[in-house]
Amino acid sequence: MEARPSRTPIIVAALVAALGLGIGIGAAAFAVLANDQPTVVRQVTIAESEPASDASPTPIARIYDRASKAVVEISATTGSSSFGSPGTRSQGSGFVVDRLGHIVTNEHVVSSADSISVSFWNGAAFDAELVGVDPSTDLAVIKVDAPAALFEPLRIGDSNKVAVGDPVLALGSPFGLEGTVTSGIVSALHRQMTAPNDFTITDTIQTDAAINHGNSGGPLLDRLGRVIGVNAQIESDSGGSDGVGFAIPSNTVRSIARQLIESGEVRHAYLGITMVAVPGGVAVTQVRDGTPAEKAGLRAATGTRTVDGQERPSGGDVIIEFGGQKVSSAAALQSAVDALRPGDKVTITVLRDGGRREIEVTLAVRP
Repeated sequence: MEARPSRTPIIVAALVAALGLGIGIGAAAFAVLANDQPTVVRQVTIAESEPASDASPTPIARIYDRASKAVVEISATTGSSSFGSPGTRSQGSGFVVDRLGHIVTNEHVVSSADSISVSFWNGAAFDAELVGVDPSTDLAVIKVDAPAALFEPLRIGDSNKVAVGDPVLALGSPFGLEGTVTSGIVSALHRQMTAPNDFTITDTIQTDAAINHGNSGGPLLDRLGRVIGVNAQIESDSGGSDGVGFAIPSNTVRSIARQLIESGEVRHAYLGITMVAVPGGVAVTQVRDGTPAEKAGLRAATGTRTVDGQERPSGGDVIIEFGGQKVSSAAALQSAVDALRPGDKVTITVLRDGGRREIEVTLAVRP
């Protein structure tokens, strides 16, 4: 099932370069040479004031001091050129989730990599292995074999308890500048993002904390230092942090990471429709061939009609309940399907030809 947002945010992709060609790849690309050319950083002079060491740590400083030790910089190398260069390298962020060395990041940071390395807060670097990826949620888990003292996992919070206006911190390595923290608030909830495989990620968190290329996979933290999301995309006219950022909610992260660590894969429930919200429910706009929706007899719209100056689908089913729960939006229906497993049976209530009808569907595995 797929519900597309009206605008597509930019994936805060790992910084990428085409070595030997000097051509950036992707809409959110930023050049990083695998042979690590020297970088000149402008020196900044800070005006004299009360010495920082004499002041009490701020809440941000205390959270950063604890959380930064769990946040890592990830470098992923893919392929090599015909001239023998090391190939392309992408850079992103991640964070430790247990004391076994498992690290959560974005799927688009590591999915195509031939080799992955991880750098910790103290500069120690280790090779990492890919445990598993889930393109439908843009999440991945990697694992490193390193001294146990480096594994200081972050706590995963409850994204359902997040409210608009809550203060947040984003940690990661924007532009390869490791150990960076930015602050802001939760500026909206229940947003939608398009995943790398074009499925919809629902209930994402919007924030005005600055997120840039290279922040991909880093944590979005609440005021207690708990992970409430994984930073993944931005929407910006310039492609920079002057817009807003979006994070995959922590409740999704917890479920997906657990499945990847346990089995290396994720099996999503699948209905097989596209849809659009209408008053009272969601209208089915397409039923895909061979899907549970087709087998159960759901009907797609056959045309449109104008209501109050707006065009709406007509001639097909409008889903008003799913599993006995009212459906108020496409995101709500997507979330309801995501909460189930392949093979589960569910009753869908639809409006068809002016009447109410109940249809039983057996969900399949999302392709």
